[in-house]
Amino acid sequence: MNKPVGKNWKVLLIPFSWLYSAVIWIRNSLYDNGFLHSSGFNIPLISVGNITVGGTGKTPHVEYLVQLLNSEFGIATLSRGYKRRTRDFRIATTESTVHEIGDEPLQIKKRFPEITVAVDRKRANGIGILMKLAPPVEVILMDDAYQHRSVKAGLSILLIDYNRPIDQDRLLPAGMLREPASNLDRANIILVTRSPERFKPIEFREYVNRMDLSLGQHLFFTTMRYGNLSPVFPGTPGKDSRWFKEHVGGVLIVSGIANPRPLRQYARSINTNIVELSFPDHHSYSQKDIELISIAYHKQKKKHGGVLVLTTEKDAMRLRDHDPESDIREAFHAVRIHVHFLNDDKDEFDRLILNYVNSNKRNSVLYNRENL
Repeated sequence: MNKPVGKNWKVLLIPFSWLYSAVIWIRNSLYDNGFLHSSGFNIPLISVGNITVGGTGKTPHVEYLVQLLNSEFGIATLSRGYKRRTRDFRIATTESTVHEIGDEPLQIKKRFPEITVAVDRKRANGIGILMKLAPPVEVILMDDAYQHRSVKAGLSILLIDYNRPIDQDRLLPAGMLREPASNLDRANIILVTRSPERFKPIEFREYVNRMDLSLGQHLFFTTMRYGNLSPVFPGTPGKDSRWFKEHVGGVLIVSGIANPRPLRQYARSINTNIVELSFPDHHSYSQKDIELISIAYHKQKKKHGGVLVLTTEKDAMRLRDHDPESDIREAFHAVRIHVHFLNDDKDEFDRLILNYVNSNKRNSVLYNRENL
């Protein structure tokens, strides 16, 4: 009798993971020993990243940092602009497109139009340009920059998905790790994201012990909470979740994200009659995809009556390039995600961030000493 294959085929990829590990070890050793140069900059640089493939909630956490710092400092975000069709340095405007700057930078710019949102494949080049802007930028948030050793961040924040413990994972391609789990030692702050709201004390202690953190590293647990619904297409009337709970008979989920499971859970809070169209992460929607959405929408509407077409803010940036029929436009809503700190640790996290920025801003004593 043949045994089920399941995920055991990934065992065959372990030798390739060993090869990948050797490459990563050599690269990091070259940086650690000074053979490859890491550029430092006299401006507060906060890196937000991960060491796993797939979503850990980077963008909501970057948005949290923007909200925290925006009232006191001139903020800029910098990323490579994943899957954009341009290659040079760009500063986003509210009229920019996904093809020009990428979906996540556009999402941030739409939510915080007053800040500077930039993309550049070469982070050091992008930082240099941002530092010359007027009015001056005072803090730069680098999105998805944990592996970018060519720039030395002043404060490094590493995100780990609670549901994918890195100590139980393998390196690519046999697993989902970009780097060995031991490389979390470069992080100043570790955020365990998508944690359960209710954490038993013994589970918390076990998780902390497994992390084996160094002296001076800080560990926090966060979870995602869903906020308001907003129309995907400008000019369409907005309706909140309460309205949809009372008036629709089903939900059509349309998403191109790494981990759609939390979105499914939110959809069930509105209606349990769910149909899902799932696409790859950062999927570039085509007209054929819009036609598939239309077919699924009308099937569900015929069966259940009113339908909410639910998506994420990131997907909304890519869907707006299209023009579906009017009733689908009105049904299409994106849900906003908010970061929530567990264990009443929000104030402590905020204090660490604010202390770092205040101590390293351009008119600080530390900054002036470094420039003597």
